[in-house]
Amino acid sequence: LLQFTEEKLGQAEKTELDAHLENLLSKAESTKLWTEKIMKQTEVLLQPNPNARIEEFVYEKLDRKAPPRLNNCEQLGQYMIEAGNEFGPGTAYGSALIKCGETENRIGTAEKELIHSSEVNFLAPLRNFLEGDYRTISKERKLLQNKRLDLDAAKARLKKAKVSEARSAAEQEMRITQSEFDRQAEITRLLLEGISSTHAHHLRCLHDYVDAQLTYYAQCYQYMVDLQKQLGSFPTTFSSNNNQTASASLSPSVVPSSASSVPLCIPNCPVPGSNDYKVPPSGTRRARVLYDYDAADSNELSLLADEVITVYSLPGMDSDWLMGERGNQKGKVPITYLELLN
Repeated sequence: LLQFTEEKLGQAEKTELDAHLENLLSKAESTKLWTEKIMKQTEVLLQPNPNARIEEFVYEKLDRKAPPRLNNCEQLGQYMIEAGNEFGPGTAYGSALIKCGETENRIGTAEKELIHSSEVNFLAPLRNFLEGDYRTISKERKLLQNKRLDLDAAKARLKKAKVSEARSAAEQEMRITQSEFDRQAEITRLLLEGISSTHAHHLRCLHDYVDAQLTYYAQCYQYMVDLQKQLGSFPTTFSSNNNQTASASLSPSVVPSSASSVPLCIPNCPVPGSNDYKVPPSGTRRARVLYDYDAADSNELSLLADEVITVYSLPGMDSDWLMGERGNQKGKVPITYLELLN
């Protein structure tokens, strides 16, 4: 303690570590710092809810398994499915909600698989380094610091010794402390040189983490492509038949440039707002029904998905509606439920 205090006050000499050992210590400290930051931020990315992270931490310390819970995607999927069943699986909206809910559930399952894989193959090795190897390094580093203080204290006593007997005892003490310091420096050096192996191991873990993310995002993409095919080519920029002002306000100038560059894989579905979406004022056309539709009154015609009907426009009709015919049945049908055929 006296030696340490005098060093801080600049009143005692200090034995400096060799440059190689200093570089190893700096590398270990930097590795520990960035490993902590990467690990904590990865945990936040995989589980944004801080309360859930605290609960998982408590269960882990108690060596107990956390109770299963729905993640955000699964919760959304459950709500969509329940809403779809309540609105009616036979309706267009209800059917679409159920399909979207089932896809959200699949994405939620894929997310859980990503979290599990990332925990086992990436986070656990980082945590093991911080709680295992680096703790051992810190312990040996403190021992090295104590041995250095003992050595410098012995050197100081040797300088102050004037009587031959006292000087002989001081020299003997210095030889012992020097030997202990050298041995501890060698132990610390060997541990620190293992940091390079740690980096190589963490690199392999990083590859595993990237592979897990690649699998997850590929699954999500495929699930959404499949969902898009199930939903068909419904022009989603139209909101409702009674909200013409909202759809009219959508113009190319408000569409993000990144979105406009991504083509939608929707066959034979003209861009809303373009001239191609208009039906000739006279004559008839064939149209394929995209979704089931329940007539709201006797003036409308109920529709079944995938059936082909004849449609035409009458003077004075709302532009969002057409007249539809199926055999002897006739009635108004919403244009957004149809794919006009050539």
